[in-house]
Amino acid sequence: MRTNVFQVLKAVLAAVLFSLAFVLIFTVIIQLFSLPMNVVKPVNQVFKIISVAAGGLIFLRGDKGLVKGTIYGISAVILTYLMYGLISLSLSFSWMFLLEIAFGAIVGGICGIIAVNIKKV
Repeated sequence: MRTNVFQVLKAVLAAVLFSLAFVLIFTVIIQLFSLPMNVVKPVNQVFKIISVAAGGLIFLRGDKGLVKGTIYGISAVILTYLMYGLISLSLSFSWMFLLEIAFGAIVGGICGIIAVNIKKV
């Protein structure tokens, strides 16, 4: 039980750090190439998906991949959403947030299943 909790916490932390790194790099790219602002939202969604997938694939092991992955995906999305809201000083909840949570649960669950079935080399 304790191992499962630590795996999920490490995966969430990794997803948040990956997401922050992606956003920082993308911010520099926006500044350098003067990209339009309507590009930001879809690219951020892709970054969240990649971050959730990476964190889960790196840190989830053992068994119960679907359960750990789903919990992890939901937690990572909520934490990144809150963090970005605090950074931008504008936190608003909408139906899009519920879709992000659902998508995080799906991506986390799939990555959890894959991660626990990967053989250690």
